[in-house]
Amino acid sequence: MPDVSLANPRADRVKQVRALSGRPARLRHGQFLVEGPQGVREAVRCAPDAVRDVYLTPATAERYDEIVVEARAAGLYVHLGTREVLEAMSPDAQGVLAVVDTRPQTLTEALAALDDPDGGRRRSLLVAVLATVRDPGNAGTVIRAADAAGADLVVLAGDSVDVHNPKVVRSTAGSLFHLSVVAGEPLSDVVDALRSRGLTVLAADGVGEHDLDDLLDVAGHAGARGAGTPDLAASTAWVFGNEAWGLPPEDRDLADAVVRVPIRGKAESLNLATAATVCLYASSRAQR
Repeated sequence: MPDVSLANPRADRVKQVRALSGRPARLRHGQFLVEGPQGVREAVRCAPDAVRDVYLTPATAERYDEIVVEARAAGLYVHLGTREVLEAMSPDAQGVLAVVDTRPQTLTEALAALDDPDGGRRRSLLVAVLATVRDPGNAGTVIRAADAAGADLVVLAGDSVDVHNPKVVRSTAGSLFHLSVVAGEPLSDVVDALRSRGLTVLAADGVGEHDLDDLLDVAGHAGARGAGTPDLAASTAWVFGNEAWGLPPEDRDLADAVVRVPIRGKAESLNLATAATVCLYASSRAQR
């Protein structure tokens, strides 16, 4: 293992990396931070062409030697810095940090990438749409849940949080590098694009006319469903609303149907990330 090359926590490089915690620097340089061993491991493993630099302390390089081995095998720049340097770059990185290029993608490009290259019909698709979701922890957790449920795409619509916000990236625990995430398009345009590709658009809301469990009971059985009852086994896009006020009526009206998650106990409601996880897993189960 080479000697420590970064020892001055006030060096220009350290300041430049630290600045990426702010949105202006991310936009200016087209780069963002990935903090912590899990996120960096997945960035190196799944998106090495986007990784600019990897930073570790000698201790974390020894502890997470697989990151160093895979990064060097991919031809990436691996830098060792003192604990003080890594903490100056990011106090949340646990001694492991990467600088990664942003790779903006339009919704049209993301959907085209999901097409079967041989022209055949793909399996049912599953998409999560976050409508004006502002909390970075919630947004990152939904991306992670979508990845775990086998979703194909996550869309942050409207005035949602920046997907490259450090807390969003940390909350995804590396899932940001496992599936496409698109941001910045109005919800109405997102819904139109998804519907034009054959997806049923379902809004998750406590006032929904359809009960999620009832839909699971009849998923995939056309004869058992009533007219206008959505099929969870079909290609589906779930729309989830803001943490504080949910989906306003005009956003619910964009959907093909509004679905409620049943509350059997005395809880007033579920938080955004929990409700999204339940809905995505319901679709994942039905699509199996």
